[in-house]
Amino acid sequence: MDTVTHTVSGRGIATIMFNRPDRANSYDAAMLDALVAAFERFGNDPAVRVIVWRGAGKHFSAGAAIGESGHSRLNMGEVCTLIDLTPKPTIALVQGACIGGALALASCCDVMIAGRGAFFAIPEVRLGFAPGPLIAFFARAMGFRSLRRYLLSGERFSAEQAFRIGLVQELCDDDAIERTLAEIVEQCLLSAPGAVARAKHLLRKQATPELSPDLLRELQQAFDTVSQSEEAVEGRASFKEKRKPKWYPPPRDI
Repeated sequence: MDTVTHTVSGRGIATIMFNRPDRANSYDAAMLDALVAAFERFGNDPAVRVIVWRGAGKHFSAGAAIGESGHSRLNMGEVCTLIDLTPKPTIALVQGACIGGALALASCCDVMIAGRGAFFAIPEVRLGFAPGPLIAFFARAMGFRSLRRYLLSGERFSAEQAFRIGLVQELCDDDAIERTLAEIVEQCLLSAPGAVARAKHLLRKQATPELSPDLLRELQQAFDTVSQSEEAVEGRASFKEKRKPKWYPPPRDI
């Protein structure tokens, strides 16, 4: 079974799907490479007007598959940049879990639609490391103030909260998510494709914070340094063993 599938409708709607529902669509290196290839292909195809990214089953994506080996062609900052630079309207359709790297990647789409049952998290600090280059993309999508809470706590937050802080643009009942997607796609099809590409190019020049190659390289180097630290090793071990990490102080009577 292909873990990433894609189709194109007769009206030029490309749909990319993470297809690993038995693992909550957690991605490995091969899936990330397939995602990159699909965005590159559809971004350069003049017959494609809109790109939709979604997950099969109950979840969008639980993020990186912890403990699975392999190296992607691009690092996560580069994958985020590639999605951000795609000259077509891009839509992330989120149901269930949208966690960690998957949330960073979805944040680089132009529109994020979420069902009310969706939930989000940036849990890397609970695994013993900071998410490096992804921080810049999180900051741009949800603002510094909101990011300070969710980056440092690693806690889950609801679709309603994501909508309140501006991370999600469209919040709808779970049974209305397809109708909401169709309505937004229809609006995008009314826009001239050349004008859309130019508008996205001009808009990126106004992005805050400015995501320069030097900044992303610096953040990636910081991530590479801490990803194998003692805390990171313990964090991944506690996740696999389904226990609290050693740095967690258990509750005590006062």
